[in-house]
Amino acid sequence: MAIAVRSSRGGGSGGVGAGFRSLFSYRIFISALFSLLFIVTVSVLLTSRPPPTHHHSRPPSGANAYMHRTFLALNSDPLKTRLDLIYKQANDHITLVKTYAAYARKLKLENSKQLKMFDDLAKNFSDLTSKPSLFETDGNLDEDVLRQFEKEVKDRVKFARLMVAESKETYDNQLKIQKLKDTIFSVSESLGKAKKNGALASSIAAKSIPKSLHCLAMRLVEERISHPERYKEESPTAEFEDPSLYHYAVFSDNVIAVSVVVRSVVKNAEEPWKHVFHVVTDRMNVAAMKVWFRMRPVEGGAHLEVKAVEDYSFLNSSYAQFNFEKTTENVTKDGSNMKLKNPESMSMLNHLRFYLPEMYPKLHKILLLDDDVVVQKDLTGLWKIDLAGKVNGAVETCFGSFHRFSQYLNFTHPLIKERFNPKACAWAYGMNIFDLDAWRREKCTETYEEWQNLNEDRTLWKLDALPPGLITFYSLTKSLDKSWHVLGLGYNPSISMDEINNAAVIHYNGNMKPWLDIAMNQYKNLWTKYVDNDMEFVQMCNFGV
Repeated sequence: MAIAVRSSRGGGSGGVGAGFRSLFSYRIFISALFSLLFIVTVSVLLTSRPPPTHHHSRPPSGANAYMHRTFLALNSDPLKTRLDLIYKQANDHITLVKTYAAYARKLKLENSKQLKMFDDLAKNFSDLTSKPSLFETDGNLDEDVLRQFEKEVKDRVKFARLMVAESKETYDNQLKIQKLKDTIFSVSESLGKAKKNGALASSIAAKSIPKSLHCLAMRLVEERISHPERYKEESPTAEFEDPSLYHYAVFSDNVIAVSVVVRSVVKNAEEPWKHVFHVVTDRMNVAAMKVWFRMRPVEGGAHLEVKAVEDYSFLNSSYAQFNFEKTTENVTKDGSNMKLKNPESMSMLNHLRFYLPEMYPKLHKILLLDDDVVVQKDLTGLWKIDLAGKVNGAVETCFGSFHRFSQYLNFTHPLIKERFNPKACAWAYGMNIFDLDAWRREKCTETYEEWQNLNEDRTLWKLDALPPGLITFYSLTKSLDKSWHVLGLGYNPSISMDEINNAAVIHYNGNMKPWLDIAMNQYKNLWTKYVDNDMEFVQMCNFGV
Protein backbone atom coordinates (compact mmCIF):
# COMPACT_ATOMS: atom_id res chain seq x y z
CA MET A 1 0.00 0.00 0.00
CA ALA A 2 2.82 2.36 0.94
CA ILE A 3 4.57 1.70 -2.31
CA ALA A 4 1.44 2.33 -4.21
CA VAL A 5 0.87 5.70 -2.58
CA ARG A 6 4.37 6.91 -3.36
CA SER A 7 4.07 5.85 -6.89
CA SER A 8 0.86 7.78 -7.11
CA ARG A 9 2.40 10.94 -5.70
CA GLY A 10 5.39 10.59 -7.98
CA GLY A 11 3.08 10.42 -11.00
CA GLY A 12 1.21 13.59 -9.90
CA SER A 13 4.40 15.52 -9.57
CA GLY A 14 5.44 14.58 -13.07
CA GLY A 15 2.03 15.74 -14.51
CA VAL A 16 2.35 19.18 -12.93
CA GLY A 17 5.79 19.70 -14.35
CA ALA A 18 4.61 18.77 -17.83
CA GLY A 19 1.73 21.29 -17.61
CA PHE A 20 4.06 24.05 -16.51
CA ARG A 21 6.40 23.41 -19.39
CA SER A 22 3.48 23.48 -21.86
CA LEU A 23 2.27 26.88 -20.57
CA PHE A 24 5.76 28.33 -20.78
CA SER A 25 6.10 27.21 -24.40
CA TYR A 26 2.73 28.85 -25.30
CA ARG A 27 3.84 32.18 -23.82
CA ILE A 28 7.06 32.07 -25.76
CA PHE A 29 5.06 31.41 -28.93
CA ILE A 30 2.72 34.37 -28.35
CA SER A 31 5.61 36.69 -27.57
CA ALA A 32 7.44 35.62 -30.69
CA LEU A 33 4.28 36.16 -32.76
CA PHE A 34 3.79 39.71 -31.48
CA SER A 35 7.47 40.45 -32.01
CA LEU A 36 7.19 39.23 -35.58
CA LEU A 37 4.07 41.37 -36.22
CA PHE A 38 5.82 44.42 -34.80
CA ILE A 39 8.86 43.86 -37.02
CA VAL A 40 6.61 43.39 -40.08
CA THR A 41 4.64 46.56 -39.29
CA VAL A 42 7.76 48.63 -38.82
CA SER A 43 9.19 47.20 -41.99
CA VAL A 44 6.06 48.13 -43.94
CA LEU A 45 6.09 51.60 -42.49
CA LEU A 46 9.73 52.09 -43.34
CA THR A 47 9.39 50.74 -46.86
CA SER A 48 6.23 52.77 -47.60
CA ARG A 49 7.57 56.13 -46.34
CA PRO A 50 7.60 58.51 -49.33
CA PRO A 51 10.91 59.50 -50.79
CA PRO A 52 11.99 63.12 -50.74
CA THR A 53 9.45 65.11 -52.79
CA HIS A 54 10.69 67.22 -55.66
CA HIS A 55 8.78 69.91 -57.50
CA HIS A 56 7.69 67.32 -60.13
CA SER A 57 6.23 64.90 -57.54
CA ARG A 58 2.49 64.34 -57.01
CA PRO A 59 0.76 63.34 -53.79
CA PRO A 60 0.10 59.58 -53.41
CA SER A 61 -3.37 58.15 -53.78
CA GLY A 62 -5.30 55.11 -52.49
CA ALA A 63 -3.64 53.08 -49.72
CA ASN A 64 -0.40 55.03 -50.10
CA ALA A 65 -2.42 58.21 -49.49
CA TYR A 66 -3.54 56.83 -46.13
CA MET A 67 0.10 55.98 -45.14
CA HIS A 68 1.14 59.41 -46.40
CA ARG A 69 -1.36 61.15 -44.16
CA THR A 70 -0.25 58.95 -41.27
CA PHE A 71 3.37 60.07 -41.63
CA LEU A 72 2.27 63.68 -41.98
CA ALA A 73 0.53 63.32 -38.66
CA LEU A 74 3.50 61.53 -37.10
CA ASN A 75 5.88 64.18 -38.36
CA SER A 76 3.42 66.89 -37.14
CA ASP A 77 3.87 68.92 -40.34
CA PRO A 78 0.77 71.24 -40.44
CA LEU A 79 1.44 72.50 -43.97
CA LYS A 80 1.49 68.98 -45.43
CA THR A 81 -1.68 68.03 -43.54
CA ARG A 82 -3.37 71.15 -44.86
CA LEU A 83 -2.20 70.37 -48.39
CA ASP A 84 -3.61 66.85 -48.13
CA LEU A 85 -7.01 68.18 -47.05
CA ILE A 86 -7.05 70.66 -49.93
CA TYR A 87 -6.30 67.86 -52.39
CA LYS A 88 -9.06 65.75 -50.89
CA GLN A 89 -11.59 68.57 -51.20
CA ALA A 90 -10.57 69.20 -54.81
CA ASN A 91 -10.80 65.49 -55.72
CA ASP A 92 -14.23 65.20 -54.10
CA HIS A 93 -15.55 68.08 -56.17
CA ILE A 94 -13.99 66.65 -59.32
CA THR A 95 -16.11 63.54 -58.75
CA LEU A 96 -19.22 65.63 -58.05
CA VAL A 97 -18.78 67.80 -61.12
CA LYS A 98 -18.13 64.78 -63.35
CA THR A 99 -21.31 63.16 -62.04
CA TYR A 100 -23.41 66.18 -63.02
CA ALA A 101 -21.60 66.39 -66.34
CA ALA A 102 -22.52 62.77 -67.06
CA TYR A 103 -26.18 63.51 -66.28
CA ALA A 104 -26.12 66.61 -68.45
CA ARG A 105 -24.57 64.52 -71.24
CA LYS A 106 -27.60 62.23 -71.14
CA LEU A 107 -29.90 65.19 -71.71
CA LYS A 108 -27.96 65.90 -74.90
CA LEU A 109 -28.68 69.16 -76.66
CA GLU A 110 -31.03 70.56 -74.03
CA ASN A 111 -28.16 71.11 -71.61
CA SER A 112 -25.17 71.27 -73.95
CA LYS A 113 -24.06 74.59 -72.51
CA GLN A 114 -24.30 73.25 -68.98
CA LEU A 115 -22.43 70.10 -69.97
CA LYS A 116 -19.56 72.16 -71.37
CA MET A 117 -19.40 74.19 -68.15
CA PHE A 118 -19.20 71.03 -66.02
CA ASP A 119 -16.52 69.49 -68.26
CA ASP A 120 -14.47 72.68 -68.18
CA LEU A 121 -14.79 72.89 -64.41
CA ALA A 122 -13.63 69.28 -63.97
CA LYS A 123 -10.65 69.96 -66.23
CA ASN A 124 -9.79 73.08 -64.22
CA PHE A 125 -9.85 71.05 -61.00
CA SER A 126 -7.60 68.39 -62.55
CA ASP A 127 -5.16 70.99 -63.84
CA LEU A 128 -5.13 72.65 -60.45
CA THR A 129 -4.36 69.48 -58.52
CA SER A 130 -1.47 68.64 -60.85
CA LYS A 131 0.34 71.93 -60.43
CA PRO A 132 4.10 71.24 -59.97
CA SER A 133 5.05 74.46 -58.17
CA LEU A 134 3.81 73.59 -54.67
CA PHE A 135 7.09 72.12 -53.44
CA GLU A 136 10.55 73.55 -53.23
CA THR A 137 13.50 71.57 -54.46
CA ASP A 138 14.38 70.44 -50.92
CA GLY A 139 10.95 68.79 -50.53
CA ASN A 140 9.55 71.41 -48.16
CA LEU A 141 6.32 73.34 -48.74
CA ASP A 142 6.26 77.06 -49.35
CA GLU A 143 3.49 78.53 -47.17
CA ASP A 144 2.81 81.47 -49.52
CA VAL A 145 2.46 79.15 -52.48
CA LEU A 146 0.20 76.85 -50.46
CA ARG A 147 -1.98 79.78 -49.42
CA GLN A 148 -2.40 80.84 -53.05
CA PHE A 149 -3.13 77.24 -54.03
CA GLU A 150 -5.77 76.93 -51.30
CA LYS A 151 -7.44 80.17 -52.45
CA GLU A 152 -7.67 78.92 -56.04
CA VAL A 153 -9.16 75.62 -54.90
CA LYS A 154 -11.73 77.36 -52.69
CA ASP A 155 -12.75 79.69 -55.51
CA ARG A 156 -13.34 76.76 -57.81
CA VAL A 157 -15.17 74.83 -55.09
CA LYS A 158 -17.44 77.82 -54.51
CA PHE A 159 -18.17 78.08 -58.22
CA ALA A 160 -18.79 74.33 -58.47
CA ARG A 161 -21.26 74.41 -55.58
CA LEU A 162 -23.05 77.33 -57.19
CA MET A 163 -23.34 75.44 -60.47
CA VAL A 164 -24.56 72.32 -58.73
CA ALA A 165 -27.20 74.30 -56.83
CA GLU A 166 -28.46 75.83 -60.07
CA SER A 167 -28.40 72.48 -61.83
CA LYS A 168 -30.53 70.84 -59.16
CA GLU A 169 -33.44 72.87 -60.46
CA THR A 170 -32.94 71.18 -63.81
CA TYR A 171 -32.43 67.65 -62.56
CA ASP A 172 -34.76 67.63 -59.56
CA ASN A 173 -38.33 67.07 -60.80
CA GLN A 174 -39.90 68.32 -57.57
CA LEU A 175 -37.94 71.54 -57.80
CA LYS A 176 -38.91 71.91 -61.45
CA ILE A 177 -42.59 71.35 -60.65
CA GLN A 178 -42.55 73.87 -57.83
CA LYS A 179 -40.69 76.41 -59.93
CA LEU A 180 -43.19 75.90 -62.76
CA LYS A 181 -46.10 76.41 -60.37
CA ASP A 182 -44.53 79.60 -59.06
CA THR A 183 -43.95 80.82 -62.60
CA ILE A 184 -47.52 80.02 -63.67
CA PHE A 185 -48.90 81.84 -60.65
CA SER A 186 -46.70 84.86 -61.30
CA VAL A 187 -47.56 84.96 -65.00
CA SER A 188 -51.29 84.52 -64.29
CA GLU A 189 -51.19 87.38 -61.82
CA SER A 190 -49.35 89.61 -64.30
CA LEU A 191 -51.71 88.58 -67.10
CA GLY A 192 -54.72 89.42 -64.97
CA LYS A 193 -53.36 92.87 -64.23
CA ALA A 194 -52.46 93.41 -67.88
CA LYS A 195 -55.96 92.36 -68.99
CA LYS A 196 -57.58 94.76 -66.54
CA ASN A 197 -55.32 97.61 -67.62
CA GLY A 198 -55.85 96.78 -71.28
CA ALA A 199 -59.60 96.53 -70.88
CA LEU A 200 -59.69 99.86 -69.06
CA ALA A 201 -57.55 101.57 -71.70
CA SER A 202 -59.61 100.05 -74.50
CA SER A 203 -62.84 101.06 -72.81
CA ILE A 204 -61.63 104.63 -72.39
CA ALA A 205 -60.61 104.77 -76.06
CA ALA A 206 -63.93 103.28 -77.20
CA LYS A 207 -66.30 105.30 -75.04
CA SER A 208 -64.66 108.70 -75.22
CA ILE A 209 -65.96 110.99 -77.97
CA PRO A 210 -63.45 111.41 -80.81
CA LYS A 211 -62.58 114.97 -81.72
CA SER A 212 -64.00 114.53 -85.23
CA LEU A 213 -67.39 113.39 -83.91
CA HIS A 214 -67.55 116.29 -81.49
CA CYS A 215 -66.61 118.66 -84.30
CA LEU A 216 -69.33 117.27 -86.56
CA ALA A 217 -72.03 117.63 -83.91
CA MET A 218 -70.94 121.20 -83.17
CA ARG A 219 -70.94 122.15 -86.86
CA LEU A 220 -74.43 120.74 -87.33
CA VAL A 221 -75.81 122.58 -84.28
CA GLU A 222 -74.14 125.78 -85.47
CA GLU A 223 -75.85 125.33 -88.82
CA ARG A 224 -79.20 124.95 -87.08
CA ILE A 225 -78.67 128.10 -85.04
CA SER A 226 -77.43 130.09 -88.02
CA HIS A 227 -80.31 129.10 -90.32
CA PRO A 228 -83.35 128.22 -88.23
CA GLU A 229 -85.70 128.85 -91.14
CA ARG A 230 -84.25 125.88 -93.04
CA TYR A 231 -84.98 123.41 -90.28
CA LYS A 232 -88.57 123.94 -89.30
CA GLU A 233 -90.40 120.88 -88.03
CA GLU A 234 -92.38 118.97 -90.62
CA SER A 235 -95.57 117.05 -90.04
CA PRO A 236 -95.15 113.27 -90.02
CA THR A 237 -96.40 111.41 -93.07
CA ALA A 238 -98.54 108.29 -93.20
CA GLU A 239 -95.57 106.12 -94.16
CA PHE A 240 -94.25 106.12 -90.60
CA GLU A 241 -97.29 104.16 -89.43
CA ASP A 242 -97.86 102.05 -92.53
CA PRO A 243 -97.44 98.36 -91.50
CA SER A 244 -97.09 97.27 -95.12
CA LEU A 245 -93.66 98.93 -95.38
CA TYR A 246 -90.31 97.78 -94.01
CA HIS A 247 -89.64 99.58 -90.74
CA TYR A 248 -86.26 99.94 -89.01
CA ALA A 249 -85.49 101.20 -85.51
CA VAL A 250 -82.07 102.75 -84.86
CA PHE A 251 -81.32 104.17 -81.39
CA SER A 252 -78.07 106.15 -81.22
CA ASP A 253 -76.38 109.44 -80.33
CA ASN A 254 -73.72 109.03 -83.06
CA VAL A 255 -74.63 111.02 -86.18
CA ILE A 256 -72.03 109.57 -88.55
CA ALA A 257 -72.75 106.00 -87.43
CA VAL A 258 -76.50 106.34 -88.01
CA SER A 259 -75.88 107.85 -91.46
CA VAL A 260 -73.74 104.83 -92.41
CA VAL A 261 -76.43 102.38 -91.25
CA VAL A 262 -79.13 104.18 -93.25
CA ARG A 263 -76.99 104.62 -96.39
CA SER A 264 -75.92 100.98 -96.37
CA VAL A 265 -79.54 99.78 -96.08
CA VAL A 266 -80.77 102.01 -98.86
CA LYS A 267 -77.90 101.36 -101.27
CA ASN A 268 -78.47 97.58 -101.00
CA ALA A 269 -82.27 97.67 -101.02
CA GLU A 270 -84.09 96.53 -104.13
CA GLU A 271 -87.00 98.86 -103.42
CA PRO A 272 -85.62 101.62 -101.19
CA TRP A 273 -88.85 103.69 -101.27
CA LYS A 274 -90.52 100.97 -99.19
CA HIS A 275 -88.09 101.35 -96.29
CA VAL A 276 -88.86 103.52 -93.27
CA PHE A 277 -86.29 104.50 -90.60
CA HIS A 278 -87.19 105.49 -87.05
CA VAL A 279 -84.13 107.16 -85.52
CA VAL A 280 -84.25 107.97 -81.81
CA THR A 281 -81.49 109.91 -80.04
CA ASP A 282 -81.07 111.94 -76.86
CA ARG A 283 -81.94 115.58 -76.34
CA MET A 284 -78.34 116.71 -76.75
CA ASN A 285 -77.93 115.23 -80.23
CA VAL A 286 -81.43 115.47 -81.71
CA ALA A 287 -80.78 118.86 -83.37
CA ALA A 288 -77.53 117.68 -84.99
CA MET A 289 -79.21 114.47 -86.20
CA LYS A 290 -82.10 116.37 -87.79
CA VAL A 291 -79.81 118.87 -89.51
CA TRP A 292 -77.71 116.05 -90.97
CA PHE A 293 -80.65 114.27 -92.59
CA ARG A 294 -82.14 117.58 -93.75
CA MET A 295 -78.85 118.48 -95.42
CA ARG A 296 -78.30 114.96 -96.71
CA PRO A 297 -81.75 113.48 -97.41
CA VAL A 298 -82.07 109.71 -97.64
CA GLU A 299 -81.66 108.48 -101.20
CA GLY A 300 -84.01 106.32 -103.20
CA GLY A 301 -87.20 107.76 -101.77
CA ALA A 302 -86.79 106.06 -98.38
CA HIS A 303 -88.44 107.67 -95.36
CA LEU A 304 -86.75 108.76 -92.13
CA GLU A 305 -87.85 110.44 -88.92
CA VAL A 306 -85.69 111.66 -86.04
CA LYS A 307 -87.07 111.85 -82.51
CA ALA A 308 -85.70 112.38 -79.04
CA VAL A 309 -86.34 110.03 -76.15
CA GLU A 310 -88.26 112.84 -74.50
CA ASP A 311 -90.78 112.85 -77.39
CA TYR A 312 -92.22 109.58 -76.08
CA SER A 313 -94.29 110.84 -73.18
CA PHE A 314 -95.15 107.37 -71.86
CA LEU A 315 -91.43 106.76 -71.22
CA ASN A 316 -91.09 109.85 -69.03
CA SER A 317 -93.98 108.92 -66.78
CA SER A 318 -93.83 105.12 -66.93
CA TYR A 319 -91.96 102.47 -65.07
CA ALA A 320 -89.28 102.65 -67.78
CA GLN A 321 -88.05 106.06 -66.65
CA PHE A 322 -88.37 105.15 -62.98
CA ASN A 323 -86.46 101.92 -63.50
CA PHE A 324 -83.75 103.62 -65.55
CA GLU A 325 -83.18 106.34 -62.95
CA LYS A 326 -83.05 103.74 -60.19
CA THR A 327 -80.54 101.68 -62.15
CA THR A 328 -78.22 104.60 -62.86
CA GLU A 329 -78.41 105.63 -59.21
CA ASN A 330 -77.21 102.17 -58.18
CA VAL A 331 -74.44 102.27 -60.77
CA THR A 332 -72.97 105.48 -59.38
CA LYS A 333 -72.68 103.81 -55.98
CA ASP A 334 -70.65 100.91 -57.32
CA GLY A 335 -67.61 101.69 -59.42
CA SER A 336 -65.97 98.27 -59.00
CA ASN A 337 -67.25 96.77 -62.24
CA MET A 338 -65.93 98.26 -65.47
CA LYS A 339 -69.08 97.18 -67.27
CA LEU A 340 -71.09 99.45 -65.00
CA LYS A 341 -69.02 102.41 -66.15
CA ASN A 342 -69.97 101.83 -69.80
CA PRO A 343 -72.03 104.84 -70.94
CA GLU A 344 -74.08 102.58 -73.25
CA SER A 345 -75.15 100.46 -70.28
CA MET A 346 -76.33 103.59 -68.49
CA SER A 347 -78.02 105.16 -71.54
CA MET A 348 -81.79 105.27 -71.83
CA LEU A 349 -81.29 104.57 -75.53
CA ASN A 350 -80.12 101.10 -74.59
CA HIS A 351 -83.43 100.37 -72.82
CA LEU A 352 -85.74 101.61 -75.59
CA ARG A 353 -85.55 98.24 -77.36
CA PHE A 354 -87.82 96.80 -74.66
CA TYR A 355 -90.61 99.28 -75.49
CA LEU A 356 -90.95 98.86 -79.25
CA PRO A 357 -94.68 97.92 -79.25
CA GLU A 358 -95.47 101.00 -77.17
CA MET A 359 -93.36 103.26 -79.38
CA TYR A 360 -94.85 101.95 -82.62
CA PRO A 361 -98.36 100.77 -81.77
CA LYS A 362 -99.60 100.45 -85.37
CA LEU A 363 -96.74 98.31 -86.67
CA HIS A 364 -96.69 94.51 -86.87
CA LYS A 365 -92.98 93.93 -87.43
CA ILE A 366 -89.86 96.03 -87.03
CA LEU A 367 -86.15 95.42 -87.57
CA LEU A 368 -83.85 96.69 -84.81
CA LEU A 369 -80.36 97.68 -85.98
CA ASP A 370 -77.45 98.82 -83.82
CA ASP A 371 -75.49 101.86 -84.95
CA ASP A 372 -72.26 99.87 -85.38
CA VAL A 373 -73.53 97.63 -88.18
CA VAL A 374 -73.19 97.79 -91.95
CA VAL A 375 -75.84 96.30 -94.24
CA GLN A 376 -74.47 94.55 -97.34
CA LYS A 377 -77.59 92.95 -98.85
CA ASP A 378 -81.29 93.55 -99.24
CA LEU A 379 -82.96 92.74 -95.89
CA THR A 380 -86.60 92.42 -96.95
CA GLY A 381 -86.28 88.64 -96.71
CA LEU A 382 -86.30 88.99 -92.91
CA TRP A 383 -89.93 90.13 -92.99
CA LYS A 384 -90.84 86.95 -94.89
CA ILE A 385 -89.35 84.56 -92.30
CA ASP A 386 -91.98 82.63 -90.38
CA LEU A 387 -91.13 83.15 -86.71
CA ALA A 388 -93.60 80.39 -85.73
CA GLY A 389 -95.26 82.48 -83.06
CA LYS A 390 -91.94 83.60 -81.58
CA VAL A 391 -91.25 87.24 -80.78
CA ASN A 392 -87.58 87.67 -81.64
CA GLY A 393 -85.66 86.51 -84.70
CA ALA A 394 -81.91 86.56 -84.00
CA VAL A 395 -78.63 84.81 -84.79
CA GLU A 396 -77.39 82.54 -82.01
CA THR A 397 -73.82 83.04 -80.79
CA CYS A 398 -73.15 79.93 -78.71
CA PHE A 399 -70.51 77.35 -79.60
CA GLY A 400 -69.32 74.65 -77.27
CA SER A 401 -69.61 75.97 -73.74
CA PHE A 402 -69.29 79.61 -74.80
CA HIS A 403 -72.10 82.18 -74.87
CA ARG A 404 -74.51 80.10 -72.84
CA PHE A 405 -76.99 81.55 -70.35
CA SER A 406 -74.64 80.58 -67.53
CA GLN A 407 -72.19 83.27 -68.70
CA TYR A 408 -74.74 86.07 -68.44
CA LEU A 409 -77.00 85.15 -65.52
CA ASN A 410 -76.27 84.30 -61.90
CA PHE A 411 -77.35 80.66 -61.57
CA THR A 412 -76.50 80.61 -57.87
CA HIS A 413 -79.61 82.70 -57.35
CA PRO A 414 -82.72 80.51 -56.82
CA LEU A 415 -84.94 82.64 -59.10
CA ILE A 416 -82.56 82.17 -62.03
CA LYS A 417 -81.81 78.54 -61.25
CA GLU A 418 -85.49 77.56 -61.12
CA ARG A 419 -86.64 79.22 -64.34
CA PHE A 420 -83.79 78.99 -66.85
CA ASN A 421 -81.49 76.41 -68.38
CA PRO A 422 -77.80 77.36 -67.88
CA LYS A 423 -76.91 75.59 -71.14
CA ALA A 424 -79.47 77.52 -73.20
CA CYS A 425 -77.90 79.23 -76.20
CA ALA A 426 -77.47 82.99 -76.16
CA TRP A 427 -78.22 85.16 -79.18
CA ALA A 428 -77.01 88.55 -80.36
CA TYR A 429 -78.44 92.03 -80.42
CA GLY A 430 -77.51 94.19 -83.40
CA MET A 431 -79.90 92.83 -86.00
CA ASN A 432 -83.21 91.53 -84.63
CA ILE A 433 -86.54 91.14 -86.38
CA PHE A 434 -89.39 91.52 -83.87
CA ASP A 435 -92.98 90.38 -84.28
CA LEU A 436 -94.74 93.16 -82.35
CA ASP A 437 -98.09 91.38 -82.35
CA ALA A 438 -96.54 88.32 -80.67
CA TRP A 439 -94.71 90.67 -78.30
CA ARG A 440 -97.98 92.23 -77.17
CA ARG A 441 -99.58 88.82 -76.84
CA GLU A 442 -96.74 87.46 -74.68
CA LYS A 443 -96.56 90.71 -72.67
CA CYS A 444 -92.78 90.88 -73.04
CA THR A 445 -92.51 94.48 -71.86
CA GLU A 446 -94.21 93.55 -68.58
CA THR A 447 -91.83 90.60 -68.24
CA TYR A 448 -88.86 92.92 -68.74
CA GLU A 449 -90.06 95.38 -66.11
CA GLU A 450 -90.81 92.60 -63.63
CA TRP A 451 -87.31 91.16 -63.90
CA GLN A 452 -85.68 94.58 -63.77
CA ASN A 453 -87.50 95.18 -60.51
CA LEU A 454 -86.28 91.82 -59.14
CA ASN A 455 -82.72 92.74 -60.15
CA GLU A 456 -82.71 96.07 -58.32
CA ASP A 457 -79.67 94.99 -56.29
CA ARG A 458 -78.03 93.44 -59.40
CA THR A 459 -77.77 89.96 -57.90
CA LEU A 460 -79.44 88.30 -60.91
CA TRP A 461 -77.16 89.81 -63.58
CA LYS A 462 -74.75 92.67 -64.00
CA LEU A 463 -75.86 95.81 -65.76
CA ASP A 464 -76.21 95.23 -69.51
CA ALA A 465 -78.94 95.01 -72.14
CA LEU A 466 -78.34 91.41 -73.22
CA PRO A 467 -79.11 89.51 -69.96
CA PRO A 468 -82.58 91.04 -69.55
CA GLY A 469 -83.13 90.38 -73.25
CA LEU A 470 -82.24 86.71 -72.78
CA ILE A 471 -84.73 86.56 -69.92
CA THR A 472 -87.50 88.55 -71.62
CA PHE A 473 -87.39 86.51 -74.83
CA TYR A 474 -86.55 83.15 -73.25
CA SER A 475 -88.19 80.42 -75.37
CA LEU A 476 -89.56 83.22 -77.58
CA THR A 477 -86.54 83.55 -79.92
CA LYS A 478 -86.32 82.07 -83.42
CA SER A 479 -82.80 81.17 -84.52
CA LEU A 480 -81.81 82.73 -87.86
CA ASP A 481 -79.19 81.57 -90.34
CA LYS A 482 -75.78 82.91 -89.34
CA SER A 483 -75.25 84.51 -92.74
CA TRP A 484 -77.81 87.14 -91.82
CA HIS A 485 -75.61 88.59 -89.09
CA VAL A 486 -71.83 88.18 -88.72
CA LEU A 487 -70.39 89.57 -85.48
CA GLY A 488 -66.97 90.35 -84.05
CA LEU A 489 -65.51 92.96 -86.39
CA GLY A 490 -64.82 95.17 -83.39
CA TYR A 491 -62.59 92.68 -81.57
CA ASN A 492 -61.84 89.56 -83.64
CA PRO A 493 -59.09 89.89 -86.30
CA SER A 494 -59.54 86.30 -87.52
CA ILE A 495 -62.97 86.38 -89.16
CA SER A 496 -62.96 84.82 -92.62
CA MET A 497 -63.39 87.35 -95.43
CA ASP A 498 -65.59 84.81 -97.24
CA GLU A 499 -67.88 84.76 -94.22
CA ILE A 500 -67.91 88.57 -94.10
CA ASN A 501 -68.60 88.97 -97.81
CA ASN A 502 -71.45 86.46 -97.62
CA ALA A 503 -73.10 88.23 -94.66
CA ALA A 504 -76.20 90.38 -94.99
CA VAL A 505 -75.19 92.44 -91.95
CA ILE A 506 -71.72 92.81 -90.42
CA HIS A 507 -71.45 94.00 -86.84
CA TYR A 508 -68.54 95.92 -85.31
CA ASN A 509 -69.42 94.85 -81.78
CA GLY A 510 -66.51 95.33 -79.41
CA ASN A 511 -64.34 98.32 -78.56
CA MET A 512 -62.65 98.75 -81.94
CA LYS A 513 -65.40 100.72 -83.61
CA PRO A 514 -64.79 101.63 -87.27
CA TRP A 515 -64.95 105.39 -86.61
CA LEU A 516 -62.15 105.18 -84.03
CA ASP A 517 -58.38 105.21 -84.55
CA ILE A 518 -58.15 101.80 -82.86
CA ALA A 519 -60.35 100.15 -85.53
CA MET A 520 -58.92 97.09 -87.28
CA ASN A 521 -57.68 98.10 -90.71
CA GLN A 522 -58.76 94.91 -92.49
CA TYR A 523 -62.41 95.65 -91.70
CA LYS A 524 -62.48 99.45 -91.68
CA ASN A 525 -62.99 99.97 -95.41
CA LEU A 526 -66.23 97.95 -95.26
CA TRP A 527 -67.63 100.77 -93.12
CA THR A 528 -65.89 103.82 -94.60
CA LYS A 529 -67.22 103.17 -98.11
CA TYR A 530 -70.67 104.16 -96.81
CA VAL A 531 -69.49 107.40 -95.18
CA ASP A 532 -70.85 110.46 -96.98
CA ASN A 533 -67.53 112.10 -97.78
CA ASP A 534 -69.23 114.70 -99.95
CA MET A 535 -70.84 116.21 -96.87
CA GLU A 536 -68.97 119.46 -96.21
CA PHE A 537 -68.83 119.07 -92.44
CA VAL A 538 -67.27 115.62 -92.74
CA GLN A 539 -64.45 117.17 -94.74
CA MET A 540 -64.10 120.11 -92.34
CA CYS A 541 -63.92 117.87 -89.28
CA ASN A 542 -61.11 115.76 -90.78
CA PHE A 543 -62.55 112.31 -90.17
CA GLY A 544 -59.55 110.74 -91.91
CA VAL A 545 -61.63 107.86 -93.26
